[in-house]
This record gives sequence, C-alpha cells and structure tokens, in this order.
Amino acid sequence: METQTLKAEVRTLSGKGPARQLRMKGLIPAVFYGPGKEPKMLAVSPVDVSSALKGDFGRNQLIELDIAGGGKELAVVRDVEVEPLTREVLHVDFYSVAKDRPIRTTIPVLTTGRSVGVQAGGVLHVIYRQLPVVAAPDKVPAKIVLDITSLELHQSIKAKDIPLPAGVSAAIPPERAVVAVETKEKEKEETAEAAAGAAPAAGAAPAAAPAAGGKAAAPAAGGKDAKAAAPAKDAKKK
Repeated sequence: METQTLKAEVRTLSGKGPARQLRMKGLIPAVFYGPGKEPKMLAVSPVDVSSALKGDFGRNQLIELDIAGGGKELAVVRDVEVEPLTREVLHVDFYSVAKDRPIRTTIPVLTTGRSVGVQAGGVLHVIYRQLPVVAAPDKVPAKIVLDITSLELHQSIKAKDIPLPAGVSAAIPPERAVVAVETKEKEKEETAEAAAGAAPAAGAAPAAAPAAGGKAAAPAAGGKDAKAAAPAKDAKKK
C-alpha cells in the first residue's frame, strides 16, 4: 500500500464558531491521537480527505500527516463526520499507527462466480461483508474476493479457508463461516429464530401495557410515585 501525504495545520480553538471560520477558509477541524501520542487539534482540507477515502483502501488508507511546524505523523482515518444531505466531510479523527505495530480493522468481502448450490435452488449468505483482520497498517489488503463457484448446498467458506496475504490474519474463530449456501427453508428458519430471540437494547425498559379498562400502568418500583401506586396493606380495614 502506498502512503498518501495530507497537509495539516495545528489549531488552538475549538467549538462551532472557530469551526465555521475554518470552513470559510476551505478547511475542516480534525484530531490526531493514538498510543503514546499527545492529542493534537488539526485543520485539514476536506477535498484532500475525500480524495484519500475514495481510494481502494477507504479508511484503511495509510496517511502521512505533514503537520506545519509539527513534523510528520503516520495515521489512518478512524472516524469521519459528514453532512447528512450533501455528504460533505465536516470532521475527521486520525489514529496514530506504526508499520511495526499491527492494528485491527475490517476489509470488504466480495464474491465471484455463481455457486452450484445456488443453481440448485439454494441461497447465498454473505455472513461477513466486512471481515475483521489483524495486520500491520501497510499490509492491510483493499478487499478479499472469494470464488464461490464450487460451493454446493449446505457448504460454506470458513475463516480458515480464506487465502489472506502474508502477515494478515482473520480476527474471528477459524471455524466461523464467512459465506454459506443454504436452502430457502433454512433461511426462513434462521430469520424466525433471529426474530424470536430479539431483545430490547441494553438499558432500555420495555413499554408498559395499559391496565384493563384503559387505565395507565402503575409507576415502576422505586419511582417518586411508587408509594402511591397501590393502597396500603391495612387500607381495607379502615
């Protein structure tokens, strides 16, 4: 992978006002951070950032930040904030990397060919469209292409079967299927099982159903009105 150079300036102010002033000058705010590095607030060209991200490697593109008055730093893009409608880049996080320090990232999984299992009526499942891998930042491949032509019904390509480049390893169990061909019935069963096992997100309480007759459900235990939620034990005696 070739390294792309990106010019950057150090900025001292943060907030919406300074960010607007930067954009008026054709720049956007950015941050550089990572292991053993003092975080730096930077300003970079959104055009240069977009150009780097549009390459084959996407966010895995190795970038050399040429910081005015601050030397050069090797980095990859860790996060990008974009405007929802125009898709303009608004803010970028750069993560410090070193060629001798492996990183964990993901790479796209593509398939080629038409499997014999699909021709027999099966359905192709691409279980991992983004494969987690561990590699030196300059060794991360742009993508992985899997030939599924010989894949029969109920067969799969597992992580251990993927021909990864030297120095690159899959960050999932070796027996984990990456792509598989199954019957449509099997697909329906898996969908039903997934729906049945769906649970509310962590920390989210399920909505309380109205009480019979349309009355609201009692407040949760421990709330401010918890004591008023039900009559006292001796209320009937009075």
